[in-house]
Amino acid sequence: MTVLRASGWLVAGLIWAGVVQAETPLEDTRSSLEKWLETRQLISKTRSDWQSDKEIMEQTVALYERELKAIDEQMSKVSTNNTQVDKERAEAEALQKTSNEALAAAKQFATGLAARIQKLVPQLPAPLQDILKKDLARLPADPASTKMLAAERVQILVGLLNEIDKFNNALNVFSERRKNAQGEEVAVETVYVGLGAAYFVNDSGDFAGLGTPGAKGWEWTLKPELAPTVKAVVMIYRNERTAQFVTLPVAIR
Repeated sequence: MTVLRASGWLVAGLIWAGVVQAETPLEDTRSSLEKWLETRQLISKTRSDWQSDKEIMEQTVALYERELKAIDEQMSKVSTNNTQVDKERAEAEALQKTSNEALAAAKQFATGLAARIQKLVPQLPAPLQDILKKDLARLPADPASTKMLAAERVQILVGLLNEIDKFNNALNVFSERRKNAQGEEVAVETVYVGLGAAYFVNDSGDFAGLGTPGAKGWEWTLKPELAPTVKAVVMIYRNERTAQFVTLPVAIR
């Protein structure tokens, strides 16, 4: 019995050992499978992460490429703008040169014309001098050091010329005073025919004469015989008499 019992245990032990030996490859296989699954998962995660990183990198590269392209375009524009700026600067400098030359010519013209008008003023009729007085006072005393713009000076001079021309192309009547043979001042009406001749007469019609421009001003000559004719001109001018042809002497120098 003992031997059999012992043999039974031995058989049982052998059977258990066989079972243990039979389960060991299974465990190994299970362990290997688990490691393989972990590896697959790691590979999958790595691939997923790489795919995500790849997309981010591609987007980043694309962004950098767009920025580099934009920078290149900006640099190209800067180069083009520099060329345009140089062109515009050259045009501006040429225009400035032309403007300076024109301004210098205008200043010279204004200075010369002002001198001629001021020289002419004493030879103009006294009423016209009074008309021009205000604008003449606006002209600079020293054209070389004046701060007045040339355009303003030319505008004043043109205004003076217009007034002179308007006076010269019309018949004008003014109330003035003239000295008679006794040196007394007499109130008269003076008829200016442009800038070339003038005739005066007093209200009573017994004092008359004519005037002509001279180098130092107007010169007046007594001509009592002209009184009726000059009186008629004044009345026609003031619409106190019907218009008619009137003959008056003219002194030509």
